[in-house]
Amino acid sequence: MELTQLEYFLAVARMEHLTKASESLSVTQPALSHSISKLEAELGVPLFERKGRNLQINRYGTMFAKRVEKILKEVERGKQEIEECSNPNSGFIHLSYLNILGVDLIPHLIREYQRANPQITFKLSQGDKGLIVEQIESGNSDIMITSEKPEGDTFEWLPMVSLPLYLVVSSDHPLANKESISLKEICGEPFVGLKQNCSLKDSLLARVHHMNFTLASTYDADDLPTVAGFVSAGLGVSVLPRTAGLELKGLQWIKIQDKGWIWEVGLQYKKNRFLSPATQRFVSYLKEKFS
Repeated sequence: MELTQLEYFLAVARMEHLTKASESLSVTQPALSHSISKLEAELGVPLFERKGRNLQINRYGTMFAKRVEKILKEVERGKQEIEECSNPNSGFIHLSYLNILGVDLIPHLIREYQRANPQITFKLSQGDKGLIVEQIESGNSDIMITSEKPEGDTFEWLPMVSLPLYLVVSSDHPLANKESISLKEICGEPFVGLKQNCSLKDSLLARVHHMNFTLASTYDADDLPTVAGFVSAGLGVSVLPRTAGLELKGLQWIKIQDKGWIWEVGLQYKKNRFLSPATQRFVSYLKEKFS
């Protein structure tokens, strides 16, 4: 059963005349008659009583027409919704991002974009690394802004912001007065770390391993604001990007002398996934803005 057959059937049901229906549909009368006969054969019942070129819908046809009318209305609504959602000027952009980015980067980015594109709607999902990757894999989000450059060639990667990482200590810590430091000096210090689903943890472990020393992890927090809170309370030291939401009272931010200690944030999306015109336009905007 094809959608065209249903459209033809409904036109004939309304007009009860093959010639008039064929003219309204811009199809030949034999083609229309064949379509109706094929539909009846598939359903196993006649839908019309035939009187020459005139057709009178019967009880089976009346019963079926009610359902077909609802189906075609839903199809039309679906087409309208897709058109609205994919319109580059008034569509929807499904974006996932790391929790910490929701304090500063994401709201400012959306505000700036919507000022130039006021009819665009953002559908947002925030969480840790595992959650936002899951949103992309399931198709609930089309693009994500994260701090972990993808491996392999499945994803596109657009670097957006690079921020220096700092050693963070409490204001009464013995190291609090230092302006800069090599991280080898904190070997053995109680360290407030992160659980597995934070992309910053993987980056920290790789850098520390490269420097041939280990961190004495005391606490593993779920997110960066919690890390900042534990450090502020004097429960250990940590390494954090200096972003809004982490500037807590009682923290001292010390520059890291070692090279390469930066936190890079970028846009990721699957290479082979369809992106709506609205999303494509937003991606182009980000490429131009952060090129």
